[in-house]
Amino acid sequence: MAGVNLVVGAKGSPLQLILSSMYHIDAPTGNITLKEARPFLNPKHPFIDQAIPISLGDNHKGYRLVGTSQEILDLYKAKIGKGKVWERNFEVNIGANVAKELNMKIGDEFKSSHGFVDEVDMKHDHAQAFKVVGILAPTGSVIDQLLLTTTQSFWLVHEHGEEEHQEDEGEEDHEHEADHDHDADKGHSEEDHENDKHSEQEQDDHDHKEGEHEEHDHEGDDHDHEAALNAIPKPLFEEIDSAEITSLLVKFKAINFQTLNMQRNINENTDLQAATPAIEIARLYTLMGTGEQVLRLLAAVIIFVAGLSIFISLYSSLKERKYELALMRVMGAAQTKLFFLLITEGLLLALMGFVIGTILSHLGMQLLASFMKDAYRYSFTAFKVLPQEWFLLIGALLFGFIAAVIPAVQASRTDISETLTQG
Repeated sequence: MAGVNLVVGAKGSPLQLILSSMYHIDAPTGNITLKEARPFLNPKHPFIDQAIPISLGDNHKGYRLVGTSQEILDLYKAKIGKGKVWERNFEVNIGANVAKELNMKIGDEFKSSHGFVDEVDMKHDHAQAFKVVGILAPTGSVIDQLLLTTTQSFWLVHEHGEEEHQEDEGEEDHEHEADHDHDADKGHSEEDHENDKHSEQEQDDHDHKEGEHEEHDHEGDDHDHEAALNAIPKPLFEEIDSAEITSLLVKFKAINFQTLNMQRNINENTDLQAATPAIEIARLYTLMGTGEQVLRLLAAVIIFVAGLSIFISLYSSLKERKYELALMRVMGAAQTKLFFLLITEGLLLALMGFVIGTILSHLGMQLLASFMKDAYRYSFTAFKVLPQEWFLLIGALLFGFIAAVIPAVQASRTDISETLTQG
């Protein structure tokens, strides 16, 4: 993805940070707080042009839900195909492949699930539902596989889940204390109960007043929560320090000495990790380079063997057809006609091999495409003819021509009288 100079996130594997934050095919290394990320989010930063936040951890039917800002659309050169760009919390833009595979449209609502795998038990059933307000036009990039919303929506979903968990724990503690008090009351005498009635009444009145006060505060909190659900969020730079995001996609204003040293300064002087996409992807290609070289060598051997097989086939058939070729010469066929006859046969064999090989390769790519779709939600068509395949066709015909030259020359020089006498 062009334009991203640095990815900043939690300590861990740099390659994992790149793959999870940019290509969304790996688990993130962890979360970072806004207190740590705030310097990069400062709009007045002297070296950083953009710092796009990424929040990961939820999915909808296996497709990743990403909390981010609208700037990510420009980064992927994505445009709205239908609807509008998300603005408020719990508004979502979905990628073209998401809309196609899940048959989603503008106005649809859904509830996200925790994690990156679609599991019923992990669904945020009691949280606010997300609403689709826009569908992105196809880009051919990873953004086609994503669902985009505000970072604050992520926080609200998980805060709601934490509140429910705390309420459940509070109810269990309350029931446990009530059972404990009930067992203790069994040991009291009737006289103790008479003496405690007055004090219990006073305590009940006090608890009732406190309960009303707490209920009023709780209603106020619920009102604030409801107001935040569909609100336009404020910039992350103004949010509280304890809030968390997964990573930042950083784009520099210019490449200079300070920006080139930023990665090392972050890694050495902070608890954060910075990784350069170009370096990490190049390192990945280096790790995979041995396998790629082996495949290239194997392809070269296969091409050589294919050319050799055409040569052997034509040379063998030439010996068997010497008498036929001599008869053609007697009937008036010129040497050049025999030459081009063998050349044409070699080219036809090469063409047939190219067609069969191309069909088999595309079928193999289709199998690979289904695997990629199941594993990473990436999808591509295996039946699209690439421009490079035309060069491959030219190369195949060239090998067929070279393999047929020697048999064609021998066929054109056939001794008519000797061949007919032997025949």
